[in-house]
Amino acid sequence: MLWENQIGGLWPALKGSLNQVAKPCIRPNCAACRAGTKHPAWLLAYSQEGKRRCLYVPQDMVETIKLALKNGRRLEKLLFKMGPALIGDHRQTVKSKKKTPTKS
Repeated sequence: MLWENQIGGLWPALKGSLNQVAKPCIRPNCAACRAGTKHPAWLLAYSQEGKRRCLYVPQDMVETIKLALKNGRRLEKLLFKMGPALIGDHRQTVKSKKKTPTKS
């Protein structure tokens, strides 16, 4: 299996989660905030050095982040499959080397 071909197409990639939240704005007379509906915002949650972090995501980047998260999940699945496949390939190589006679 050509891992490079599968991995190369998975960019951008990231690990985390994207959530839509409702946040109040800074305007004192905002009708939406007074009504309690607030304003939609997007947050990217991720881990950095074992600590949970969050970043605001601009609206125009939401689709890119969704694609990156999807690619990140695919990449993680490929990495889990890669270990057994690499060991299997190594075993096949070792078997084929043992079968080929050496000339003296």
